[in-house]
This record gives sequence, structure tokens and C-alpha cells, in this order.
Amino acid sequence: MTLSRRDMLRLAAAAAAAPLVPRAALGETAAAPALVPGRFFDAVEMALLDELTETIIPQDEHSGGARAAGVAAYIDGRLAEYDPGIPDLREERLKWKAGLALVDAQAREVSGTRFLEASPAQRIAVLQKLAAGEEDPKTDADRFFVELKDWTTFGYYTSRIGIHDEMEYKGNSLLMEFSGTDPATLPGLRPPGDPRPGKP
Repeated sequence: MTLSRRDMLRLAAAAAAAPLVPRAALGETAAAPALVPGRFFDAVEMALLDELTETIIPQDEHSGGARAAGVAAYIDGRLAEYDPGIPDLREERLKWKAGLALVDAQAREVSGTRFLEASPAQRIAVLQKLAAGEEDPKTDADRFFVELKDWTTFGYYTSRIGIHDEMEYKGNSLLMEFSGTDPATLPGLRPPGDPRPGKP
């Protein structure tokens, strides 16, 4: 039995082993939004982040993808709330800016153009190149790709679309009837010396 890419994402909840599938194989995705700056990223960075997350978790016939779930806005919002006065958080913010630049650098190596200007097949080739090192990341690009997938997966599977549409979670429901064993049919405990059948 072969698990789909989305099945592996669901089971792993981290997308660590999920292969990258071209969007053409999964159906069309929602149109990319106009160039609008985020709270942390500028407009071009937001467009790139949105396309990367949608390429990692594209929409399919079952549910919307990362774009519909607002994953890029989720990542942007988290980073916007990181206090740049705290060295570790400032460094994390800088890593994301640098990571997006690394993706564009990889795209230029693969296709001779920026990621957003590359063809869908070239974009997949860029991400496959980045994914090749995710099991044992050695370069900054490898490490960024692992973090990008982690945040994308977390953002998606904590969204309404990820939880209710993809995972089909129906919410908590009241148990109106217990469908297990009737306790009256279970052997009862009996006092020591009682000759009736049952547990002593």
C-alpha cells in the first residue's frame, strides 16, 4: 500500500518524510494573492512564502491547501510578534529573511530565474533539491527547508481547513449510549467462600 503525500503529512504531523508532489498532479490551487506586505515580510517575501507553503501543501480534491488555510500569514504573524530586542528572536527573524533569499538563490541555480518567475516544474525541482538534505541538514538552505516544512505543517494542521476539512475532525460529541459490554453480563466479584461462579 502506498501512502499519499498528504497521508504522510497527516500521520507524521511534521511532514518529515513527505515527498514533494507537483501541483499539477493534485489539481489546480487557488490563485496567488496580489503582492501585499505582511506584518514582518515585505510584499515580495510574502508572495514567495505563500507560494512555498502552497507548494508544500497544495489544495487537492479533498481540501484546501496552505494558501487557503492562511499559512503564510500565520508564519508572518508569529515572526512579527518576535521581539527583535531579544537576541535569539532577532536571529530567528533574520534566518527567515535569509532563508527566503536562499530559496531564490537555489532557483537561480536550477532555472536561471527567481522562484516566483520559475515554471511549476522548475519550482518543484528547487524544492526537491532542498529536500534532498532534510534528513541530515548540513547547509543553511537545508536547515531553512526543514524549518519551513515544520512551520507550514504546524500552521496548516492547526487551521480550520487542516483540522476540519483535511482531518475531518467533527468536534467533541456527547455519548448518548455506551456501546460496549453490559456490566451486568460481567462476572462479579464474590466474597471469599461464596460458591457461586465468579472472581474470588
